[in-house]
Amino acid sequence: MALKLTTYLCSKKIPDLPGNHVFHSKELFQLYEATPGYVPLMIVASEEGRPIARLLAAIRKSTRWFPPSLIRRCEIYDTGEYFDPDVDKEEIFGETLEHLTREVKEHSFLIEFRNLENAKFGYRFFRKNHYFAVNWLRVRNSLHHNVPPEERFSESRLRQIKKGLKNGAEVGIAESLEEIKEFSQMLRYVYSPRIRKHFPSIEFFRHIPSWLAHDKLGKIFIVRYKGRIIGGSACVFSGENAYLWFSGGMRKTFALQYPGILAVWKAISYSYEHNYRHLEFMDVGLPFRKNPYREFVLRFGGKQSSTRRWFRFRWNWLNRICIRMYA
Repeated sequence: MALKLTTYLCSKKIPDLPGNHVFHSKELFQLYEATPGYVPLMIVASEEGRPIARLLAAIRKSTRWFPPSLIRRCEIYDTGEYFDPDVDKEEIFGETLEHLTREVKEHSFLIEFRNLENAKFGYRFFRKNHYFAVNWLRVRNSLHHNVPPEERFSESRLRQIKKGLKNGAEVGIAESLEEIKEFSQMLRYVYSPRIRKHFPSIEFFRHIPSWLAHDKLGKIFIVRYKGRIIGGSACVFSGENAYLWFSGGMRKTFALQYPGILAVWKAISYSYEHNYRHLEFMDVGLPFRKNPYREFVLRFGGKQSSTRRWFRFRWNWLNRICIRMYA
């Protein structure tokens, strides 16, 4: 049976689809669409007019001041969402991947598949389309047990949480546009390039409540001290899992309030209270490199495991070199 692949570049043209995978949702497409620097596209696979799968990708501008450069990269989280459990998911993904690569390779210097739920899924199709894999790490906190997540925290982490609250810090959920704006400005100011090199426009955070929260797909948690936002985190929710996308705090200025620690703790406790099975920390780094952020989040009791990311450059000669290096 012939598979039809349709590419959508405008959210208004995307039909109503089943599914609950936030990283391939129409809501996230709209969030990208409203954020300067992002160009989203969604590929929908259908058979006989019936949608059976979808994949959301986002092309974004990446600017670096040293060395000076401006490139476009296409990012995809996981390998798509499949509506029919009886279909051959890998075969559908293979055709979708070939279609995506053809659509975006002229507009993106780099294509990247990240946060794979199954690191082995689609291996032969990635290779067929000249992608190369790089080993990566993931950190997840299990929340589905009958014990509170705090029981897995290190003793020093528990002391810091208690001290932060005792010293006047307050944690909550951002409700107003003013709070979200203050949160994003704070996060941009304190964000370390060692955690993540790209930081989106304020519009990205401003639209999280309107595009995601109405379906309970996203929340922004904030840490206040004397009326000022000194820390916070942004979480998205997909099915039974929560994902900590951004977090940070003014730890040097407000060391006694531990704002970065309280921001992560609030995200974990909220996810546990709302019956999510796992919370995953996004982008914790390469396995052969010390990463302060990864060392920081592991003290919250999560488990580290290996995964991979798949990459493809626009230039075939560069892909061939990388394939030899990482094969």
